[in-house]
Order: sequence, then C-alpha cells, then structure tokens
Amino acid sequence: MICAVAQPGHGDLAPGGDDMTDQATPIALEDTKPARRAGRPSRHLTGWLLASPLVVVLAVFLVLPIAMIVMVSFWGATEWSIYPAFQFDNYAFLFGSDVTYRVFFNTVKYALITWAFTLLIGFTVAYFLAFHVRSLGWQVGLFLVCTIPFWTSNIIRMISWIPFLGREGLANSALLSWGVIDKPLEWLLFSDFSVILAFVHLYTLFMVVPIFNTMMRIDRSLLEAANDAGATGRQTLWHVIVPLTKPGIMIGTIFVVTLVMGDFITVRFMSGSQKANVGRLISNDISLLQYPSASATAVVLLITVLIVISVLLRFVDIRKEL
Repeated sequence: MICAVAQPGHGDLAPGGDDMTDQATPIALEDTKPARRAGRPSRHLTGWLLASPLVVVLAVFLVLPIAMIVMVSFWGATEWSIYPAFQFDNYAFLFGSDVTYRVFFNTVKYALITWAFTLLIGFTVAYFLAFHVRSLGWQVGLFLVCTIPFWTSNIIRMISWIPFLGREGLANSALLSWGVIDKPLEWLLFSDFSVILAFVHLYTLFMVVPIFNTMMRIDRSLLEAANDAGATGRQTLWHVIVPLTKPGIMIGTIFVVTLVMGDFITVRFMSGSQKANVGRLISNDISLLQYPSASATAVVLLITVLIVISVLLRFVDIRKEL
C-alpha cells in the first residue's frame, strides 16, 4: 500500500522560498492484514465440508424417500399393475370419500385425548422428580423406573393389556368380585378406551423427559423469590413454573402428536380392527398393493403433521432447548 507521508523539516527553505515541510514523499507501508496461507480453504468452505456428510445422509434417507412418495402419489394403479403418470385421481378419490374425513377425525381425536392425558401425567411426574425429590441419586433411580417399560417391545406392552381388560380379564373379575358391577364391562377392550389407554401407556415417557429436563434448568432462586413475595404454591406453579416449562411441553407435544398420528398397529390390535386411523388406512392400501393411493394419503398426513408442528412452534422457541 502506498501512502503520502510529510517529511519533518528543520526550518530550511528550499530555493524559491517554499517550506520543505510542505512536500510529501511517497513511502511504501506493509499491509496490516495477514495474508491467507496458500492452499488454505476459507472458513465458509470449511463449514460446508464439515456439514456435507450430514447433508448427504439427510438427502439420501429423508429428502429422497419423501420425494419418491410424492412422485408415486401422482401415479396410476389398476387391480394388476402400477403405471407412471401425472394425475390427481388419487387425491380426488381421497378427498371425495367420506371415509377419509372420518378416519382423519379419529386420528385427530386420538392425538388430542392422548396428548391431554400424557401432558397431565408427564407434568405431574416431572414436577415430583424435579422439585420434591432432593437427592440426585433418587432422581436418577426413579427416572430409570419410568423407563423400565421401554425395555420391552411396544407390541408386547400393548398386548399385555388384552388379558387385563378382556371380558374375563382381571379388571372385570375384580369389579365383579367387589360387587361394583353386575356384568362384565364390554367397553374396556376393543374400543376407543383401550386404544387411548395403550397410547398413553406407550408415549407418556416422551412427555416426561423433555418436561423434566426443562424443570431441572429452572433457577430455584425464582421460586424462593415468588415465595418471599407472598405467592401461594398454586400461583408459583402457574405463573413461574408453567411459563418456564413451555419449551419442554412443546417438545413433548410434538413427540406425542406425531407418534400417535402416524401409529397404526396400536389401533389395529387394541380396537379389534373395529376402529381406524390414517396409519391404518395407509397400511390397508399397502396390503392391497395400492401404493399410489397409500402415497397420496401419506402426503396428506405429512402436510397435516407439519401444519400442527408449525402452529406449535409459534407459541415458543424450542431452539433454546436443543
């Protein structure tokens, strides 16, 4: 870099009467910016290179399958074959059938009821572990007790309710022996009650974990300040703990709602094939080799779940918890 620097003078005058201090002499200064080493990539390029394996994995195992499902949803199908095409027959049949709306209504109903029960149970368990169990060892031990059911298969845990809720099961036998009922209760098994009971049993832990994690991050001095200000236990719970636990509640809600809306095996077994949800509808189409119809239903279900998640994310920023 070249800049003009005035040379200091000693009061001498140049021939002609001009002051030497008014003359500027160009002096070369070294650039203060460190030169980039030859062959060293920029930080921007390095970041992309580090993220490229994850991008490839997501593209192959997430984006590509979803793109194929969307593509197949526009294909045509007969009783014997599937042929590539671009048509809206599958979507027209899907939205033109009353069965579709009843099935989606059942799916949303199962998701909402399961969410309500899992939130109530999960918040209560997490609150007890976070604020009433003082020892870290006891917290870890009791938390592991909550995870014991997950040591077995979902199907085994689900089917274990059948001998308990059956007509001759333990529940009806106990109620009959106590004189509470005169005849076995038919609605305990193969009904909406048994389906929701199985959902709550399977997915409550997905609500407990994020809420417990959020509650453990709450500064205990805030609770002491609320107590010093004269707040009751209920007021502290509602105005301090619940607002600070919203990120965990939203994360648990996303887990529970997405799992319930995509489940099909639970509805099949616990309803005795008398009820249906969207997952069961997709499973039936696949069993009949109607892949374009199943793909169209899957696309609609995916869009519905994404809309629900986008609405939930507007209430709280869960990126702080991730």
